[in-house]
Amino acid sequence: MNLTTTYGDVLRPQSRVKGFVYDVLLVIAGSILLALSARVVINLPFSPVPITGQTFAVLFLGMLYGKARGTATVLTYLGQGLAGLPVFANGLSGVAILASPTVGYLVGFAVAAYVVGWLAERHWDRGVVTTAGAMLTGNLVIYSFGVFWLSRLMGSVPAAITAGVTPFIIGDILKIALATALLPSGWALLRRLERQ
Repeated sequence: MNLTTTYGDVLRPQSRVKGFVYDVLLVIAGSILLALSARVVINLPFSPVPITGQTFAVLFLGMLYGKARGTATVLTYLGQGLAGLPVFANGLSGVAILASPTVGYLVGFAVAAYVVGWLAERHWDRGVVTTAGAMLTGNLVIYSFGVFWLSRLMGSVPAAITAGVTPFIIGDILKIALATALLPSGWALLRRLERQ
């Protein structure tokens, strides 16, 4: 095992065909996980953006899979929703989502998966501080896209931040803490197993 890879590469077959099938299966499994994470919903009466498990799933999958598979996973998920599968928060689907307050966040998911996947490929998932930094960076990417779109609907950036960022900060801190506990310790375990 070459520990310069992402988690997604650890079990990847060397054969080109088997490797391709493996990648496709990971992307499909990841898109299903994203759809399930969208089902964990808390609707806030003061915000058009619900609390879901999606941000954690997007960033965690990006770190696990790397930039190509992570981005492909999010794009597959978005394609499923646009095609009419009820995979978005609150069971929404179809092209109507493009006019919703959350579309900026959905676009940000794809960019964030690429960014954190790129960072993971550079070993940012190996240490606690760098993992936290990668997850924070991914969150900032998602918020940038989300606030940009939401501010157009709400009329100002401060209003968009109040409705689309502030309610999620505590949850994001918990998600970052969970990732920093899991990702580096997983690599430490893999290194121990490799030495045995």
